[in-house]
Amino acid sequence: MENVVLVVHLLLALSLIAVVLMQSSEGGGLGMGGGSVASGRTPQTALGKVTWALATCFILTSIALTIIAAEKAAGTSVVDRITDAPAPAPAADTPTLPGLGEEGLLPPAPGDAEPLIPSGE
Repeated sequence: MENVVLVVHLLLALSLIAVVLMQSSEGGGLGMGGGSVASGRTPQTALGKVTWALATCFILTSIALTIIAAEKAAGTSVVDRITDAPAPAPAADTPTLPGLGEEGLLPPAPGDAEPLIPSGE
């Protein structure tokens, strides 16, 4: 279902681009701009009607895709996926540095008596 709506959405977007590019550049696209306040409304052209229809369908498919995505994501959380992931193991080739514990990782384990910074031995 989602793929069908997505393909229709893509076709509507491409059609809307084509229709808008075919219109004259005199202003007044989608009934806005152009002319003065005293001049009445200009008659609606066929391309103007097609633009309105395509824009309405485009908005409806956008809303449909949003609803479909929200239903798919219901009950899941990014935080749940992060906490369920196992902790990465330290690399086997980690060098051992003096004064940094056996693994050579910072900070030293709790209760480790060795200093964090090596004393100049």
